[in-house]
Amino acid sequence: MTDPRTPSAPSQPAAPAQATGVSAGAEGNWFGYRPVDPDAKSGLVRAVFDSVAGRYDLMNDLMSGGIHRLWKDTLMEMVAPRADMTLLDVAGGTGDIAFRFLERGGGRAVVCDITESMVRVGRDRSYDRNLLTGVNWTVGDAERLPIASRSVDAYTIAFGLRNVTRIDAALSEARRVLKPGGKFFCLEFSHVVLPVLREIYDVYSFQVLPRLGRMVAGDEDSYRYLAESIRRFPEQQAMVKRIEAAGFGAVRVRNLTGGIAAIHSGWRI
Repeated sequence: MTDPRTPSAPSQPAAPAQATGVSAGAEGNWFGYRPVDPDAKSGLVRAVFDSVAGRYDLMNDLMSGGIHRLWKDTLMEMVAPRADMTLLDVAGGTGDIAFRFLERGGGRAVVCDITESMVRVGRDRSYDRNLLTGVNWTVGDAERLPIASRSVDAYTIAFGLRNVTRIDAALSEARRVLKPGGKFFCLEFSHVVLPVLREIYDVYSFQVLPRLGRMVAGDEDSYRYLAESIRRFPEQQAMVKRIEAAGFGAVRVRNLTGGIAAIHSGWRI
């Protein structure tokens, strides 16, 4: 398997002006701060998540201080599950979003993830929760979903869009699988809007987080990539424009915890 390791990060956090976003469509050329062949990126991403699959929730706890659980609850409030709804959760690996959907009265959930080891973890967790029906698991790429067109009522992707090779292709696929009027939601680590918090979060992301990854999970390189991938992700308003360009209406962004994360939402036109 391709080695996911990246060059060592600088001792000081990268300046936001240098680290924020890439031009539309160019994200496939980067694996964190490392330039790569777009055809190689998905394999590198799979290697990262193969490495962290067994401790994925711990990873999110380290990256968010545990607040990701509240963010996911907020996301589910926006989804507003109903018994007649089918949810597709992309990059949904360990099942956090699907489980919340079903436990709040949702009808059926389909979890799709590019990494088979993440899907195995999620399926095992569903057995632990005695969720034996109502959720289906499949391995697939966000850019080429193994899902029928116009077949789902809601599409969610949490902490996954920044890892795809071609964001616009993934957005196009989201529109394809949604029924007309279906709801799109993306929860993602984003760009901090409070200057003081930005400085603190940069220090945490680039100096503290990789060391925690090494000490707690024995994997510094994957955690460094994840911090870098956040800085490469488009800023909030740029993401709004790309979602609109993909064929969604009423696109909105809701910043969480000062922009450490954000939820983008829209309706399939």
